Amino acid sequence: MDQQNQSCHYNESMGFFYNNSGADDKWVKAPLILVQVVGSLFCCFILVSNAMVIAAVITNKRFHYPFYYLLANLAASDFLAGIAYVYLMFNTGEVSRKLTVKEYFIRQGLLDISLSASLANLLVIALERYISVMNWRVHSNLTKRRVTLLIVLVWAISIFMGAVPGLGWNCICNLDDCSQLAPIFSRSYLIFWSTSNLVVFLVMVVIYTRIYTYVKKKTAILSPHTSGSINRKRTPIKLIKTVMVVLGAFVICWTPGLVVLLMDGLDCKSCNVMKLKRWLLLLAVLNSVMNPCIYSYKDEEMWTTFKNLLRCIGNGTRRQRSTRANARPLSSAQDTGNSQRASEETKNEDQDMIKT
Repeated sequence: MDQQNQSCHYNESMGFFYNNSGADDKWVKAPLILVQVVGSLFCCFILVSNAMVIAAVITNKRFHYPFYYLLANLAASDFLAGIAYVYLMFNTGEVSRKLTVKEYFIRQGLLDISLSASLANLLVIALERYISVMNWRVHSNLTKRRVTLLIVLVWAISIFMGAVPGLGWNCICNLDDCSQLAPIFSRSYLIFWSTSNLVVFLVMVVIYTRIYTYVKKKTAILSPHTSGSINRKRTPIKLIKTVMVVLGAFVICWTPGLVVLLMDGLDCKSCNVMKLKRWLLLLAVLNSVMNPCIYSYKDEEMWTTFKNLLRCIGNGTRRQRSTRANARPLSSAQDTGNSQRASEETKNEDQDMIKT
């Protein structure tokens, strides 16, 4: 086992692999601190806003439908992405060179799991929308059990995809196959990862294009005959528009990064992928920031639920303060003052009784 570790470099720090791949991941101290501060603020917003999306779906009975359950699961994947970005920000630059192989696998695994979960959720939502729209329904007839199974399947696939490099598809035993962007990931894995994700992007774009054209044609046919009730039928279009905006933001924010990963996997020497790495990571963070804003802007019911949740939190803190104030023990001076007032009141009552 020791011989295998020595030949496969399991005991080396990440600095050994960065030097081997020729990757320069050094940061100047001032920009690194700025990125960590701004990134922390973004990540706090990601965590709080996506937690509110999940709470909104749980508390509002109008959201107890398959589409919104899957949307809450998408928010959960963005929540995980926020945790992954925090871990990444404070383990980058010079710190990344001091990481062990296991710590690096954890860092990259969190990012890969969150991306896989977001992508799988969008694909499942696309299929759910396709089923509901083709039957001309606002919501599909998927049972809660099937939705739960889909959510479990999404996370099982995502965890597996994030664990694949750690399970053996890496370059620890073959240093010539190491990539620059991820110095212990083999280039063949990056080609597989980026190509599969880009294919899924293309499939989702085709599905939503088909859905949108079908809804437009159906609405054009029905509008002359159902002018009074067509507003009710526009609800599916609203949901589709919401998901299409989310999908569009996801594709715009992640496609450049996947293309750069593909170039690195193909060993493009002139592409200078390391210079683009930081900007592409910023794009990925912005995607998780944008999603809750899209939900609240495109869905009035979601925005109203957000305001109600904030109101409840505010009222809860006020009640806590008032109960604490009422629960404070009275001082001795207050006790004597209250007893004197009580005795004076009883005396006045006795005098009034005598007079009468």
